Amino acid sequence: MELQIQDLVTSIRKEGIDAANAEAEVIISEAKKKAEEIVAAAKAEAVNVKNAAEKEIAILRESAAISADQAKRDAMLSFKAEVEAQFRKILSAKTGTVLSGDALGTLIKAAVVGEDVSAYAAEVAQVSDSLKAELADEISKGLELRPSKGIQAGFRIAAKDGSGYFDCTDDEIMQMLMPYFRNLDF
Repeated sequence: MELQIQDLVTSIRKEGIDAANAEAEVIISEAKKKAEEIVAAAKAEAVNVKNAAEKEIAILRESAAISADQAKRDAMLSFKAEVEAQFRKILSAKTGTVLSGDALGTLIKAAVVGEDVSAYAAEVAQVSDSLKAELADEISKGLELRPSKGIQAGFRIAAKDGSGYFDCTDDEIMQMLMPYFRNLDF
């Protein structure tokens, strides 16, 4: 009987171990399956994160390129505006210098040559004795010479009847010349 009990205990033990082993196999199999699912999900998530990061990088690169182009354009416009301002300054200074002194009388004479000077008045910044001496012949023929607060340099020949004028002031000549400097392409 002892042997039978021993066989029974051994049989129960063996069945218990076999059942435990079978259950362990099932648990291990399910754990492996779940691990594979977790790894697959993690890989899919990694691919999604990588794709999202690549998209964001592409957007950032495009944005950076657009910003760089904008900055380049702004810098060029700023540079062009600065060059134009310098041209305007230089042109204004040089035009004012050329349209004063001895040259002023010569320019006024050239403007009224072949005209009835008695019908015109020459407006200048300041009527000086040297200018009167330079234009003595025209003044004796009726050209009126008068100062004008609106003129810094140069002159304006105006019809005495108010019908029109010929503007050779520094500002007007500078305005006529500036379009040639505005169209500079850098």
